[in-house]
This record gives sequence, C-alpha cells and structure tokens, in this order.
Amino acid sequence: MSHNVLYAMRSGKPNKAAYFAKCYARLLVPSSYYRHELPHLLQTLEHRYDYREIVSRSDYYNKVNAPFSVSEVDKQECDRRWLYYTGRLDGFRRDTFHTAYYFDQHEITRYFAPGLRWNFCPGDVYYTPRVPTVVKSRLLEGDNSNAVLLRLDSLRHFMFVNDRTPYREKENRVVFRGKIRDSRLRKRFLQRFFGNPLCDCGVVGHDRDEFPQEWLRPKLTLEEHLRCKFIMAIEGNDVASNLKWVMSSNSLAVMPRPTCETWFMEGTLQPDYHYIEVRDDFSDLEEKVQYYIDHPEAAEEIIAHAHEYVDHFRDLERERLIGLRVMQRYFELSGQFK
Repeated sequence: MSHNVLYAMRSGKPNKAAYFAKCYARLLVPSSYYRHELPHLLQTLEHRYDYREIVSRSDYYNKVNAPFSVSEVDKQECDRRWLYYTGRLDGFRRDTFHTAYYFDQHEITRYFAPGLRWNFCPGDVYYTPRVPTVVKSRLLEGDNSNAVLLRLDSLRHFMFVNDRTPYREKENRVVFRGKIRDSRLRKRFLQRFFGNPLCDCGVVGHDRDEFPQEWLRPKLTLEEHLRCKFIMAIEGNDVASNLKWVMSSNSLAVMPRPTCETWFMEGTLQPDYHYIEVRDDFSDLEEKVQYYIDHPEAAEEIIAHAHEYVDHFRDLERERLIGLRVMQRYFELSGQFK
C-alpha cells in the first residue's frame, strides 16, 4: 500500500467520498422546494437571536453599495487556478469547475430562480474583479467591494479539530508542511528556517516551483501537527487554508499579517490576540516563539480568543442564512430580485 493511501487513511482530514455522497444525495431534492422556502427564511431572520451577527457578517461579505447589471453575454475564462464565469445560475454545472465549488455554491443558489445571472469566480482569487463578482477569496488592500465572498471549498477550508492535548503538554516546536505555490513567503520561510532545530518544516507533493530537493519532506497527519505548540499558517495562492483548523486547536497559529481573506474574515483577525504575528521576513519568529514558550499563560489567552472566534463559524444553519442574505442583496442590486 502506497504512502499516499496510508496517509489518506490516517490524515485526520474529512472523508471526501462521504462528503460528496451527501452532496449528490441532496441533489435529489427538487430546487423548487428550496425556492418555496426562501421567502419564509428571509422573513424570519429578524426574529433570530443572532440577527445582528447575520446582518453584520453578510454586509461584510457583500460590500457592493450601488446598483449594477450583469452582462447578458455568457462568458467563461479559465486559468489553472480559477475560472471566471458570467451566465445563468443553472449554467454553472458540476463539470464547469472543481466539484467542491459546484456543491458549495449550489447549497445557496438553489434557493433562487435558475435564470438569475451572476458573475462567479471560483478558485484562488488574488485580484479584485472589475464588476461585482462572487468569489472564495479577495484581497484586503484597496477597494475590494466588487469581490463578494461566499463560503466555498468548505471541506478543505472549514475543517475544525477536537484537540485534546493542552498547550503546555505540546512540544516546543514550530511545524510547517505545504507546497510553495509561487508563494514568496513560504519560500522565504523555508530558506531561513529549513534545518533549524526549532522547526520541522518542508515541502510536500509535487510543486511547479524550483527549490532544493532536501526541502521535500513526508506529509504529516493533523495529529502529528498538533504535537507542536506552534503551527505556521503561511499564505499560498491566496489565504493559508490551514488557519481555520489551527485556530480551533490548542496550538498557536503563527503567520505574517494576512493579505487575503475568505468567508473566515481573516481581515478582522487581531495580531497577537487571535494568532501570533511575525514579520514578512520572519526575522522575529524565534523571539516571538520563545516568548510564548516562556509565558504559557499568554499563549493560552490567544488560544482562548482563537476558539471564541472560530465558534462564530460552527453553526451551519446560521452560515446558510448569511449566504442567502449575501446572494439576496447581490440579486437585488443587480435588479433581478424583488
């Protein structure tokens, strides 16, 4: 049995086959049922105990503040990491782009008429669209109001862990595994800390980037990551996809200040409150790590704040309602939803 198969069996990550089986099963329910439910769901929002959070977060995800129109010309442009689609909701099919993106958007868009048109850019988005477009990730700098966030690629990005090992019982080590993926930050980190006794770091899998072959290291399971007090969360194509599960653990997320955000609202994270912030050149990493080794009570405060932040994303019913409100506003401002 290959190493990859063994790793998949014990990685600790969600089972993709089971997830997709549930998604396919949900397709058996006619979309007309969900469209019938939408008015009731929207009308009852204001009676929920968490109504203010739903409004606040949906307004954060959808910052479009003026009417706009979606082109009547169908368009589809594809890069190896993202796709730009303009067309009807029902024109975006399972074979259009990665299956995970189809199912995640369908969980929300099935509540709306299939003939409604939208601009949709699934994948790792590292630019701001020229017109209001639904995306998984957006830049934090400048005016990013044309990038409308939806909870996408959720199996990979919204995975949380049940970490039973207290911070003080973990190893005084920094761990990183990942691909470089054109990330200057990841390459810079490895150049500086590969071989450092404080760090267990390396590149996994195939990568387009050139790097010393000694950087290649076996994949680590989640359990193996969680033995360490410090886990690097370094942006790749866009966000650091491991940040969510790291913040749900009893280890500390360590990273430079984020430049992109997803549904996780990375732009609202507070440095040295939700995570340990280090400089882009990682020159202060050893100093910061040593501080939290010497001051475990300070580390545990950050972990508690991280857990409190993560808890806002655990209620799947609330996440669905926020997504509905995001898309309702998108279709209202584009003149398609009354």
